[in-house]
Amino acid sequence: MQTPDWQLDDNRFFDPDHTQRSLAAEIYAGIAHLPIVSPHGHVDPRLFADENASFGNPTELLIIPDHYVFRMLHSQGIPLEALGVPRRDGGAVENDPRKIWQLFAQNFYLFRGTPSGIWLQHELVSVFGIRQKMDARSAQAIYDEIAARLAQPEFKPRALYEHFGIEVLCTTDAASDPLLAHQAIRRSGWQGNIRPTFRPDTVVDLLAPGWAEHIQALGAQAGVEIVSYRSYIQALEQRRMFFKSMGATATDHAALAPYTEALSPGQVETIFQRALKNQASPQDVRQFNGHMQLEMARMSTEDGLVMQLHPGSLRNHNLEVFARFGPDKGFDIPTATEFTRNLQPLLQAYGRHPRLALILFTLDETTYSRELAPLAGVYPALKLGPPWWFFDSLNGMHRYFEQVMETAGLYNTAGFNDDTRAFASIPARHDVWRRLSANWLAGLVARHILDMAEAHAMAADMACGLARGAYRLDQ
Repeated sequence: MQTPDWQLDDNRFFDPDHTQRSLAAEIYAGIAHLPIVSPHGHVDPRLFADENASFGNPTELLIIPDHYVFRMLHSQGIPLEALGVPRRDGGAVENDPRKIWQLFAQNFYLFRGTPSGIWLQHELVSVFGIRQKMDARSAQAIYDEIAARLAQPEFKPRALYEHFGIEVLCTTDAASDPLLAHQAIRRSGWQGNIRPTFRPDTVVDLLAPGWAEHIQALGAQAGVEIVSYRSYIQALEQRRMFFKSMGATATDHAALAPYTEALSPGQVETIFQRALKNQASPQDVRQFNGHMQLEMARMSTEDGLVMQLHPGSLRNHNLEVFARFGPDKGFDIPTATEFTRNLQPLLQAYGRHPRLALILFTLDETTYSRELAPLAGVYPALKLGPPWWFFDSLNGMHRYFEQVMETAGLYNTAGFNDDTRAFASIPARHDVWRRLSANWLAGLVARHILDMAEAHAMAADMACGLARGAYRLDQ
């Protein structure tokens, strides 16, 4: 029996109620083809530095770099080595892309009903034109189809950027990164709008692996010998200005907790000197991180860079996997997070400052209505980022709309960002957000809370207008 054609339903993700479904379809039609604004993500800028760059083979594109994919497979006992994930020590891993693809395909059913499954289907059907459902029997034929397309000029990274209708794509870059890829993009004359984002985590976390080496690299790039806290701050400020000169409009900060604390000059210098001697304690780390969040907010009031704070992930939960494969291998797990008291020192100092824009994210949904929405609903500096990471999903977005919008209001949110390493999934992720936004707005229209003109205006803002404004991309 022939496998039925794989298709994407025009009304997918809309409410089954006929009235709301019809309204949602009408609202979505008005935003479906708006440009994609991607103000925060982890796509490698080197993909765009050379007009001849390619994605490699289907396995290198869709499996090996995507921790959403291989964490699900690993959860069923499949070794990361069998999926071609590189080891830190250069040890043996599977290097036959077709064998990895076959293993992926025969386990494709694991992604049914998950966000990854939705994104993968959209990529395969809409981007690569695949019409057979993925399984063990169709695996190699689908591999051949995708490989053939990846060899075509229309599927080079720059060409897909334009085909996807991307208006701007922001990367995430270490504080000491010389931004060579971004410089190459500029020199090339290509008109794609690829912008860096300043991420100083490795030079702020005093116990981060290789902190001393990262500090040396920071100083070298800034042209500053870092021997004191003052020279450290000078180097950070210089690097932020360099990033801004390269088009950056934002910074990005990860933290286990959004703790903030103002230290005296003497306190912070003492801690910094202990760190330089490799003598920092866990308490030093907590206090220094908390102090540096205030410092980064202060810098943002001066240079205008939007500050993003991503707390609540216990990174590298399995130490054996971290030792063997490194970070970002699917073992980052959400933790309970408290914002109201932790952020109070920062918000007391800068929460009403006209130059600060602080976008908050959470992996603890219990804080949506209890803390985050009330905070964003009163502090002018605050905006709420979209459902993040584990909650970038149908149900996650629905919960976000239900728990945040009434108290914070739509215009105290930052729209959508895809936060992805998987470039080919960007249209899928934005499409899910747009469909869920349309469906939420349709429910408000059906209950006579909004009229259709208001819903259309709000839908356009949710699709791209809010992100442009929140990240100061239109300045």
